[in-house]
Amino acid sequence: MMACGSRSNEMVDEFQKLVIRMNPPRVTVDNDSDMTATLVKVDSANKYGTLLEVVQVLTDLKLTIKRAYISSDGEWFMDVFHVVDQEGNKLYDGQVIDRIEQSLGAGSLSFRAAPERSVGVVEAEAEESQTTIELIGRDRPGLLSEVFAVLTDLKCNIVASEVWTHDGRVAALVYVTDADTLGAIDDAARLDTTKRLLRHVLRGSSRDKKAARAAVSARVAHAQRRLHQIMHADRRDAAGAGEYGGDGEAADADGGARGGSAAPVVAVEDCAERGYTLVNVRCRDRPKLLFDTVCTLTDMQYVVFHGTVIAEGAEAYQEYYIRHLDDNAAASDDDRDRLCRGLEAAIQRRYTEGLRLELCCEDRVGLLSDVTRIFREHGLSVTHAEVATRGAQAANVFYVVDASGEPVQAQAVEAVRAEIGEQVLFVRDDAAAGPKSPVGRDGGRRSLGNMIRSRSEKFLYNLGLIRSCS
Repeated sequence: MMACGSRSNEMVDEFQKLVIRMNPPRVTVDNDSDMTATLVKVDSANKYGTLLEVVQVLTDLKLTIKRAYISSDGEWFMDVFHVVDQEGNKLYDGQVIDRIEQSLGAGSLSFRAAPERSVGVVEAEAEESQTTIELIGRDRPGLLSEVFAVLTDLKCNIVASEVWTHDGRVAALVYVTDADTLGAIDDAARLDTTKRLLRHVLRGSSRDKKAARAAVSARVAHAQRRLHQIMHADRRDAAGAGEYGGDGEAADADGGARGGSAAPVVAVEDCAERGYTLVNVRCRDRPKLLFDTVCTLTDMQYVVFHGTVIAEGAEAYQEYYIRHLDDNAAASDDDRDRLCRGLEAAIQRRYTEGLRLELCCEDRVGLLSDVTRIFREHGLSVTHAEVATRGAQAANVFYVVDASGEPVQAQAVEAVRAEIGEQVLFVRDDAAAGPKSPVGRDGGRRSLGNMIRSRSEKFLYNLGLIRSCS
């Protein structure tokens, strides 16, 4: 039976490839139709994950998506994205335009496998010149310092890392090499020791062996998508163990999720007459918001058939008509609740809270262990980190709060800068972590329907996809 099913899947896959070869994707970059943004139009044969791939390409090129109109009914995918560069300008850089066309055009997008990496822990495997370590556990002040110290003691050189915290949990991807050879670590015994010690650090005083996981993973195709998967799987596992409250959110010590003052409004409704589930999202706008919501819908195995996105001010509005991959709408209350909570968590976990510190200096083995130790000694706790190595230089970003989660005091920051070096550690203003505006759930849900639904339904009506836009 399994062999028969495997052959069937292969036949479907080959058929999809044939359809794509006969109908290669068309990408148009239009600078004339909109005075304030560049239009990126993508037409292609449709397959599961296509929308995420397109949004991922645009996001990775550091483009801001101001508007998007999505339609993928049947076998064809038609999307229009209004994008600007990081300065808010239309795209006039020929190299950027070429990269869009090459990344999304024939021979690239449609022949890449849809990203379907399992959310489970992958078996130990080193690849190319780096080894990837995945971590998930309960967050606490100083934890990152302990993790980096363990890796340094094990003679691991940290090449890059990304760390997210949300709802009292921390997830991280850490890319390491052998400190002596600067190559991948392929010694199985050494990898097992590394995982065991990191799990011990992540668990802290907890005796629950499931409270933390450390794994050496196979190749991670996209780091930020993988972090979403790790944290989503962690929430799902905790909910199954009864560690979440009735609303599906992990309980913080103070009784609420960090960033609750900026909680997004997510409404999920049945749209039975059209055979869809309708999802409305309203929240404070920020970079990569569309990627996060589309990534979550894809990982929860939902297909977006139609959608409208408007993000031209302080707030962003998104509306999706979706079905589950098994072609069913999310009909039950539990399904709707899981979808709602999953989207809320995906939006909130990317908000960067705290003071932004940038470390730019010559890289060396043990640098991150030393820097985060100094943070810990001065009462600074890391809520988000992006670590990169460019040649011989370290280019690291940390968002920090004090040990109680409050804004750090100026004297603590100055003491840290004095010890690390005022010429290499800088304080930066971050627009993405700007003022937060509370949004009421009920009021936001009503206003979202009034502000966006008429626009999106008019768009679908003009395409002939719905009978009425009233």
